[in-house]
Amino acid sequence: MLGDTIAALATPLGEGGVGIVRLSGPAALEVAAGLFKAKHAQDLRAGRNYHLVYGHIVDPETGDTVDEVLLAVMRAPHSYTREDVVEVHAHGGIVPLRRILELCIAGGARLAEAGEFTKRAFLNGRLDLAQAEAVLDVIRSKTGDGLRLAVDQLGGRLSRKIASFREDLVQMLAEIEASIDFPEEEIPESTMLEINGRLRRLAEASGELLAGAEAGRIYREGLATVIVGKPNVGKSSLLNALLRENRAIVTEIPGTTRDVIEEIVNIRGIPIRLLDTAGLRETEDIIEQIGVERSRQAVALADLVILVLDADTGIEDEDRRVVELVAGKQVLAVVNKTDLAPEDLDKAQVKEFTGAEAVVRTAVTDNQGLEALESAIADLVLGGRVSRGDTLLITNERHKAALIKARKHLLEASDTLRQELPLEMTAIDIRSALEAFGEITGSTVTEDILDRIFADFCIGK
Repeated sequence: MLGDTIAALATPLGEGGVGIVRLSGPAALEVAAGLFKAKHAQDLRAGRNYHLVYGHIVDPETGDTVDEVLLAVMRAPHSYTREDVVEVHAHGGIVPLRRILELCIAGGARLAEAGEFTKRAFLNGRLDLAQAEAVLDVIRSKTGDGLRLAVDQLGGRLSRKIASFREDLVQMLAEIEASIDFPEEEIPESTMLEINGRLRRLAEASGELLAGAEAGRIYREGLATVIVGKPNVGKSSLLNALLRENRAIVTEIPGTTRDVIEEIVNIRGIPIRLLDTAGLRETEDIIEQIGVERSRQAVALADLVILVLDADTGIEDEDRRVVELVAGKQVLAVVNKTDLAPEDLDKAQVKEFTGAEAVVRTAVTDNQGLEALESAIADLVLGGRVSRGDTLLITNERHKAALIKARKHLLEASDTLRQELPLEMTAIDIRSALEAFGEITGSTVTEDILDRIFADFCIGK
């Protein structure tokens, strides 16, 4: 597979100013040279690196010109994949790009698999696995803070931290295994105490990384936030206000919203997946019943529930049924329509009734209370944790699982030393911790895990 030359579209299908077809592999230059005619005759294989060359892609069978293009050559090892890479920058139309790709395949390349360019970058040592995964995070980032975290990881910050952990463990393992191999040269008790302290410090450092994992997941994936309440309480108006656009239909007729509407909004740098739901009530309308059932399903999967109450009507039986539905969830209560009844439903009363962790008063139609609501969401979501400064946040569930495993083995290694159990037991746990840390950067990862990771990438990246 690594000996193949691969080709794929590197830009999405559709109409645009520019579209790119990418080639990588030992025959990339040869394939491109068979299709490309430079305006000023030159041999691509003898041309300069990192220069755009103007010309045309020509069908070698018919002699027909397919498109006017710029062509970029990046020779191994100074390329993304550390192989010869050629990019054809054509006009961004479906037909010319597809035709160029077909000609590349006919010329000896094969269609790249999902994520195969980045997989080759990993296998050829251009990136470690944590950095390779960060490529996808950069592409999928939903906010500026999420992008910064992804770029941070792509730059190798997490990888350097893990590498320092592994280096320390290798040194400790060498000392312990030397004592196992040469028992007559017993390690002094002071050295054992020092190794134990180092194991504990590594476990503590791993725990600090894990402490930010939930916040990191939120920045990477977004937070599923469901807006619930009885009909006509202002849920859709709240969604529109947070989005700063009229996304949901708003009327005074109860039951207007029949389905779950989902949009992503950037709140204080946090990607929030807002779901506006149908008003929760008993109804004979079959379509509305389906909407209510979908609302219940959305609540079950939500990370955060925004429960909207009506300051004008006060607490009614329908509100009590909503509160029962969201029991056990993280709840932020919003008392809406305070412009109609400014003195009704104080915060203490609402907290006691809903069990909410925070209460915000709004008059959404007048854009009152939205700043306070956004601040409350950010505070609840991150619990005081922020992604700025020198904070290193774990954003990947796979990394989190590996850290949990590594920390467990570090603590067990420390315990065996403290209990003066055979050193072989300590060595086994240290090796296991090394392997767990290696899963993050890819030094100990298996082929099936690699396949699963890169299958999430788009073709062409």
